[in-house]
Formats: sequence, C-alpha cells, structure tokens
Amino acid sequence: MKRDSAGAAKDKVQSTGGVKPVQSNQCSRESMIDEETMDEKDRSERSAGEKTKPHIVGVNHIALEVGDIDEALDFYGRIFAFTLRGRGQGAAFIDMGDQFIALMRGRKQPSDDQRHFGLVVDDRSRVRELAIAAGATMLEGGRLDFLDPWGNRVQVVEYRDLQFTKTDGVLKYMGLDLEKTAEAQAELRAKGIEH
Repeated sequence: MKRDSAGAAKDKVQSTGGVKPVQSNQCSRESMIDEETMDEKDRSERSAGEKTKPHIVGVNHIALEVGDIDEALDFYGRIFAFTLRGRGQGAAFIDMGDQFIALMRGRKQPSDDQRHFGLVVDDRSRVRELAIAAGATMLEGGRLDFLDPWGNRVQVVEYRDLQFTKTDGVLKYMGLDLEKTAEAQAELRAKGIEH
C-alpha cells in the first residue's frame, strides 16, 4: 500500500510487466513485452532471482458452448482433422496435441462480435474452403474469421506465419512436419527462441 500526501492508503497498481497497451482492437506485434518499459522493481526481481509474478505459459484448453454436441462434432469434423479425446455428460473434448477444445452443451447467448479465439492450422486456405462448405458464416475483413452455427467466433491463422511454436515432440505426436516463414523465425530469434 502506498499513502498519498494526506496519508490516505492507496492501492498500488500492479505493473503491466512491460506490456504496451494496444491502441486498437487488433492485436499487434507492438503489444509484445518490451524490456525497456518494465518497471525497476520487476527488473530487479528478475535479476535477483526473487519471486516474480507467475508467467502465463500457455493455454490448456478452450471451452465453447454449443447447442448440440453431436452436431458440433459433425460441424468441426467437416473443417478440421481431429481426434476425439473423450466425451462426458453434455461435453466432448477435441485433442490439439498438448491442448484441447471442450465443446459444452448449453449456449444461450447471442453470437460473438469481437470475442473470439484463434486456432493455429497447417493450411489456412483449405480451412476457408471447408468452412464455407460446412455452412460457417464467413466474416469480412483481412483475417480468416467465421462463426460456427452457435455463434462462436473462430479466427484461423497459419502456423508457419506465427511466432507461436510447438515442441518437436508435440508436432511428431500430431504427425506434422511444419516450417516457419523467415519473418516468424526472426521474431522467435529476437526473443531468444530457437526454432
């Protein structure tokens, strides 16, 4: 707690950890961590090996609400190759290597507008073709975004174009041999990540 000049207690605002705010509703490379903007306390904690705030390491799963599980499996199965990890009462789990999508019965809210999740695929243009054929509502813009029949907004990006990476073991398990573009490799190297 900090105190102002009158002695009143004020909550200290947590540091953003060096993340620059994005000026629009679009994600950008400028929104990535910038070591120069880290506050002095964060920098000294890292260098001294003291406890720091926990890091977000990844995403374990995404839960999508759908109307009917069998219909959802059929819809997504017409677009993507996947392994069904399991089923439960009103739920199904689609394997994504070391992550998964949970399809949950019970969507009642209207279609998503800006809220979305991004799927990384090995062939974005083929996803576009198959999504159209499956009856997805294709959204306008420079990205590949579509709505599933329950209004979940899906954004599709291609693995080779991103600084996102999977370990060799996960790619092998998934039966994939994928490369990165020169730009994506440069972004990874700039962060000290070899691919």
